[in-house]
Amino acid sequence: MIKKIYLFLFCGFGLISNAQNGYDISVTIKNCPDTLAYLTFYQYDKTLIKDTCTTIKNGKIIFKGKSKLEKGIYSIVSQQKSIYFDFFVDDATQKLVVETEYGPELVKKLQSPTSQKENDFFDYIKYINKEGADFQIWKQNLNAQTKKDSLKIFDKQKEFEEKIQAVEESFVIKNKGSYIADVINLKMERTLKNPPKASNGRTDSIATFNYYKKHFWDDVNFKDEGIYRNPFFHLKIKKYLDQVVYPHPDTLIVAVDKIIEQTTPGSLLNKLLIGNLTYTYESSKKMGFDKVFVHLSDKYFKTGKAVGIYNDDSVIQKIIKRADKLKPITVGKIAPDLSMIDVKNGPRMKQLGFEKANTSEEVTKLFYDNTNELNKIFVKLHDVKAEYTILIFWDVDCGHCQKEIPVLLDVYHELLKEKKDVKVYSVYTLFDSEKYQKYIDEHKLDFINLYDASHLNNVIEKYDVYSTPVIYILDKDKRIKAKRIGVEQIKPIITALENEAKSSKS
Repeated sequence: MIKKIYLFLFCGFGLISNAQNGYDISVTIKNCPDTLAYLTFYQYDKTLIKDTCTTIKNGKIIFKGKSKLEKGIYSIVSQQKSIYFDFFVDDATQKLVVETEYGPELVKKLQSPTSQKENDFFDYIKYINKEGADFQIWKQNLNAQTKKDSLKIFDKQKEFEEKIQAVEESFVIKNKGSYIADVINLKMERTLKNPPKASNGRTDSIATFNYYKKHFWDDVNFKDEGIYRNPFFHLKIKKYLDQVVYPHPDTLIVAVDKIIEQTTPGSLLNKLLIGNLTYTYESSKKMGFDKVFVHLSDKYFKTGKAVGIYNDDSVIQKIIKRADKLKPITVGKIAPDLSMIDVKNGPRMKQLGFEKANTSEEVTKLFYDNTNELNKIFVKLHDVKAEYTILIFWDVDCGHCQKEIPVLLDVYHELLKEKKDVKVYSVYTLFDSEKYQKYIDEHKLDFINLYDASHLNNVIEKYDVYSTPVIYILDKDKRIKAKRIGVEQIKPIITALENEAKSSKS
């Protein structure tokens, strides 16, 4: 069986390298059934094809090129696109010979007659594979069923991790100054040995975490061109931002900037990081993290530091436009004001001709012809007096809305029974006032029931309502405290905000 050491995706892309002495990678896999094989390399979060051998004879796979290979972790990949094994390339291994045998012991029989350091790396892989397999067998044989068994697994896992850490530390010391040592250094987990005890007699978790955070990036050179050509770098970035940095947008902004600033401006790593992190936070489902995306747009895209990240420069303008759209509605901002019409005034708006207007010119004329009357009946968001305002955008015909609105009604009444000073500013995103009023009457919605009858607000753009329902929670100053949440989150969030307010006063 061929062992898949790392999971990867294929992309048809070759990295251009500086023309020097070229490369010659000769691999013999005894009894190999393939007629072709690929040479791939890791680049940040992707695996890319560098070369293809289409003439395998007697298991001999040869890759040659006139330009040097960039240093990094490379893979020999089968015809079926499974990794046979990984190896490293640096200045000393551009001419490399590797031998092994096809079958379940392919990795175990790996050896290079031309590079001792490559053999050291293979020995490391073999050790990791063996220890991991032994641990899994032990765990399966235990057949854990009790709490005592779970503790045994925990202790065994800790023992396994300590073994790996010791081997990796030894490997890095032995190969210090080499590219492969830098790669293993990336993978290493640094833990505080003999951590102090807390006052309760247990291990001081705060001291342990602080040590881990402080030493997380030890000896990592962000200006090294090969630091991102391995399967560990992007995982380390992700772990740092997801698990080590405090999960708050402002803290993440500082951490992201610090990482990017350690790279060489305009370098491939610099571009990869900016592009990847921008996508990560623009698409994040975690509330408030779009603030990081907006920051990246302001600091790197608007200032020209993102030029060259994308093949199509129009992408940069799209990112800036998207970020500018989100900036006014990030958590912590004062919500943009709205001037809406109570649905009870729907018949009058219809009489004035707003529901029949088809063009912006018609709407504009109607608005200016009836400004005085409209100003008297507008219900402005910022005029709503309440400790908390639940702002919801929804559509009568939206299936999900039809499920959520009755639940919101129940939550609203529960909050009122609990003497919470809360109001619901409910905005129908379309313009059929009769249909809206009918739904309100049938479901007895005692919200502030509004719609944009005058076509003044463009709520779709202003509040990024690309699907419905969309819910915001605002405080008494109309500052956004939560956004794009589910109805079930409303009460816990308001409770948390109240507790936060009490603690700040005490």
